[in-house]
Amino acid sequence: MTTDARLAVRVSGDIHEIEGEIVSPYINHDLEPTRIKDRKWAMKDIAALWISMSACVPTYMLASSLIAEGMSWWQAVVTIFLGNTIVLLPMILNAHAGTKYGIPFPVYCRPSFGILGANIPAILRALVACGWFGIQAWIGGWAIYKIIAVFVPSWESAPANLLGISLPQLLCFLFFWGINMWVIHKGIDSIRVLLNIKAPLLIALGLALLAWAYGKAGGFGPMLDTPSAFAAGGKKEGQFWSFFFPALTGMIGFWATLSLNIPDFTRYAYSQRDQVVGQALGLPTTMGLYSFIGVAVTSATAVIYGETIWDPVVLITKFKNPVLLVVALFSLCIATLATNIAANVVSPANDFANLWPKGISFRTGGFITGVIGILIQPWRLVSDPSGYIFTWLVGYSALLGAIGGILIADYFIVRKTKLDLVQLYVREGSYWYRGGFNLAAIIALCAGILPNLPGFLGTIKVMTVDPMWMKLYNYAWFVGFFVSGALYIVLTRIFGRTEATAVKAEA
Repeated sequence: MTTDARLAVRVSGDIHEIEGEIVSPYINHDLEPTRIKDRKWAMKDIAALWISMSACVPTYMLASSLIAEGMSWWQAVVTIFLGNTIVLLPMILNAHAGTKYGIPFPVYCRPSFGILGANIPAILRALVACGWFGIQAWIGGWAIYKIIAVFVPSWESAPANLLGISLPQLLCFLFFWGINMWVIHKGIDSIRVLLNIKAPLLIALGLALLAWAYGKAGGFGPMLDTPSAFAAGGKKEGQFWSFFFPALTGMIGFWATLSLNIPDFTRYAYSQRDQVVGQALGLPTTMGLYSFIGVAVTSATAVIYGETIWDPVVLITKFKNPVLLVVALFSLCIATLATNIAANVVSPANDFANLWPKGISFRTGGFITGVIGILIQPWRLVSDPSGYIFTWLVGYSALLGAIGGILIADYFIVRKTKLDLVQLYVREGSYWYRGGFNLAAIIALCAGILPNLPGFLGTIKVMTVDPMWMKLYNYAWFVGFFVSGALYIVLTRIFGRTEATAVKAEA
């Protein structure tokens, strides 16, 4: 049973809404276009979303990996701010379709990849989100572990098991993971409540830590005075640019995931102005500020404790007042939970639902995300700063950059932002192509990933590759984005305008 392709589409201020009900095997409640009455996100809500997601423990610790490799504090913060300013552009561009047509990310992929082919970018994006879900669940479990260890010191002497962590650490991780699963079971509406609590909570906690560190250390400590290792006379003199560009790519990769599935959120926005200004105000500023808080507080710990403590969970356990300690770590748990559900469950839940709309709901997709988040063993991803940047962040940016290039090229250059909203759900319609797959997009995706593959294999030490490939890998997101986007445009022109561009959408 398929939908009536003649369903009317009402346009109000460039916002499109279907009048009637779409009946199709490729739709469910979570994948259908948002109704105008359900659009409740203003500029301040979009900005609050980004403040809530950016103010998190990984952001606090983000500069640590850069400073550990030789950057000065200001070089690290500027690199983070610049990376997030760059990723803001594809973020805003991909958000456009979500706001205009009310469609989530998997449906946004259908015009370029085909109704069935959209599962390819959706699942690639979902698997990355599963990794991030696991990382955030590990951080939340780590905070619980440190709370208990204050009162039960013997926990910290427990030996590591075959997984590389101790049994108490594993139990705390699984406990926090279980809380995440409970929130998913409660449904999508619980996320808004969590974000409203979390945004002011972690910002206040960060600023309180900053004030405490400044007063306790009589300043921010030696780190802010330490020159870059790349400066003249430093250990890595003359090597700044060779480190800067892969580091910048890694910072872009930090939110490259959300730059694709941002339609999952902006489909609820009132207007394009709300989503553009809200994102511009919320993302780069919060990332820059919160990473600076992490640097400044950590620098002060060198004076206060005689060692640099990057992990805020470990730092908070240094406090003597048990009430203050528990409140602070509980706040971190709540903040981590909110970020995890919003940033790392909404998208993969929709992505998995797109595989089988009638059989997989948002809730089921969230549970699948949780299971994969355990299997990926997130503690191994964050154990090494160098591996965190070059293996994890840069590695998946190669995949997501290529997807982003195709989506933006298709929506803005090929289609001029015009989609047929009904046809997005119709078998044998404008976006069905051949068997539900658009070969042009699949070829372009592979072409964008391929140049980065040798560098990735060399980075994880599977094989030895020519230095040229390793240097190219430093620009993985950019290479994937521009190669895939450009080739998709070329192939679309070659294949003609019958199937590859969906003439009906532009009529």
